Amino acid sequence: MEQPKEEQLHFLDYWRVIRSRKEIILAVTLLVVLTGVAFTLMLPKTFMADARILVREDSLDVDVFERQAILGYNPVFMRTQYEMIQSRQILYQVINNLNLQQVWGEEINEDGAALDRENTYRILSRSVKVEQFRETSMITIQVYRESSEEAAQIANEIASVYRDFRLSSKRREIKRAVEALEQELKKQQDKVDLAEQEVERIRSELGLSIMGPAGQGFRADKLRLQQLEADRIGARVEMLVRKARLDQLESLTGEELMSASAYMVQDQVLSTIRAQLIDSEVSLKIMLESYGPNHPEVKRLQAGVDELKKKLATALNGLKKGLRAEYEVALSKFNALETELQQARKADIETERESYLPFQRAEREMLVQREILNALRARVAQQGIEMEVPRTPVELVDPAEAPSRPVSPNLILNLLLSLVLGLGAGISLAYFIEYLDTSVKTVDDVEHYLSLPVLGVIPQKVRPLTEEGPDSPHAEVYRVLKTNMQFANKGVSGGAYALVSGGVGEGKSTTLFNLAYVCAQLGEKVLVVDSDLRRPVQHTFLKASNRFGLTNVLMRDVPIEETIKTTSIPNLHFLPSGKLPRSSFGLLDSQRMRELIKNLKARYDYVFFDSPPIMGVTDASILASEVDGVMLVVQYRKYPRQISLRAKRMLENVGGNVLGVILNNINILRDDYYYYYHSYYSHYEPSEEARPEEPGASASSKKDAL
Repeated sequence: MEQPKEEQLHFLDYWRVIRSRKEIILAVTLLVVLTGVAFTLMLPKTFMADARILVREDSLDVDVFERQAILGYNPVFMRTQYEMIQSRQILYQVINNLNLQQVWGEEINEDGAALDRENTYRILSRSVKVEQFRETSMITIQVYRESSEEAAQIANEIASVYRDFRLSSKRREIKRAVEALEQELKKQQDKVDLAEQEVERIRSELGLSIMGPAGQGFRADKLRLQQLEADRIGARVEMLVRKARLDQLESLTGEELMSASAYMVQDQVLSTIRAQLIDSEVSLKIMLESYGPNHPEVKRLQAGVDELKKKLATALNGLKKGLRAEYEVALSKFNALETELQQARKADIETERESYLPFQRAEREMLVQREILNALRARVAQQGIEMEVPRTPVELVDPAEAPSRPVSPNLILNLLLSLVLGLGAGISLAYFIEYLDTSVKTVDDVEHYLSLPVLGVIPQKVRPLTEEGPDSPHAEVYRVLKTNMQFANKGVSGGAYALVSGGVGEGKSTTLFNLAYVCAQLGEKVLVVDSDLRRPVQHTFLKASNRFGLTNVLMRDVPIEETIKTTSIPNLHFLPSGKLPRSSFGLLDSQRMRELIKNLKARYDYVFFDSPPIMGVTDASILASEVDGVMLVVQYRKYPRQISLRAKRMLENVGGNVLGVILNNINILRDDYYYYYHSYYSHYEPSEEARPEEPGASASSKKDAL
């Protein structure tokens, strides 16, 4: 028969494992929680004190020489300071300041000897935790110690030592820089002295005459050259002025010349003659108005005017000659100065190339060295002032205070962690045990591994129905079993049936008795045959004697009518097993059993054989081959399913008609997979607390049970 495909696990399958193994999970969880609580209570109390500091990059508190740039958040700088706080240099200083070697040595060593510095540092470094506030310049120094006062003291001391370290390191850095600058200043002063000596040597050798301070003085020949240049320019201007005046006078004639000359040349004689001429002409004109041209007075005035004009003409000619002479003198002077200037320039160029060029080079070198010297002097002075100006690279914002409550051990946190770990360990162990458990657990396991239908699901703690009574809710389980058995036997009612199990103690005897009891209650004539000759049980349920029975019938010692016993249960008869003889080999012979079963079937509607386990005993195989049907009883979560599978194969090998499987001893309350069966059967219990039946539940329940 082809096995059905394996279905994927559902979430409810995992939940079913947890429900079925809840005792293990709770036990492991409780054990872990108790262990965690005990361990927490045994731990020493630890206090945490934290000091919060503000860390800045090195800068002066006030701007001295120039405005300092305000830098933003620098992650590299903050990470560096974060590591610096935890460095050996800082922690060693804290150890020395607080004398921790002696203090902790008295606490740890029995003889009170001081700890060595390395062990003290190791203890301190484990007690210190530094945290940086994200995207800020704030750092928190946390110290964990068993004493709250000691934790606060160490946290504040670390902050103080770190602050002093930053200040002292910067001062040492500036001091080293100033000392180096002073050394360079001395060297530079020597270079300046050498440069000045070189300039003086060159000046003396070349005989140069320099007027004024170095770098700003001027040479005597340069002064002469400049004077010649100024004289030449003056002579040229004078020459051009005289030439322009001469050209202007030569271009005028007659009355224009006489009118313009008085303004162009400030000559007193010429001005007097012109004034006399004008007066004479005015007098002549007045006289002509009264007298004729031949009047003696008129002639005298006319002669005077003519004489004045001659004098004026002569004076103008003399003026032109004088202006020309002055122009020629000015031109000669200009030409002479031009010649002298050209010669002076040529001489200056030769002197510049031969004498002044080396001097200028030496002078420039001297000036450069002086500038460097002055810059070094200013820098030394600036560093000296900055070293004295206060700076605050580290500010203690929140000093550490002695905490009132310990941070460790945290009972609630440890309890929650223990609970989580316990649940995790318990669930893991439950799944591991479930993985190792290969027993039959569900109806699906039966159908999947045994390929047999499940005829009935028997709950846990079922007693014989003679004790529970016919109205017990468990009775309905066996009624369903009887119905399923009949359908599995193709609807044939009655016959001989055997209940077989793969191992010992799977509950087949109780199941058989209750099944027979239900059949008898339904009016069927039933016989229970206790065919488990080695471990008979049925006589204990009926409180009957087991002295004579099946063994005597098979050995033909006693007729069958004398061994069958009536019971207090209507329609139910009982055939005990009897005492097992010493030599039982071949007792359950196939032929004898066949005759016996045929005889009993003729007398009873149902004959139920309580068979021994099939594993290791041949009696069950003989019974299985002769009865009308065999039902395999499998106890829930007891034996590996391989035993049940082997039992099924053995029954099939001997030709037994295996009707199906009865799944026995189900813990309904533990495994909610079978809650359906519990809720269905409890409907038939005559109790006020019974669960009310939902509409349609009965029909669906019976269909699933079948």
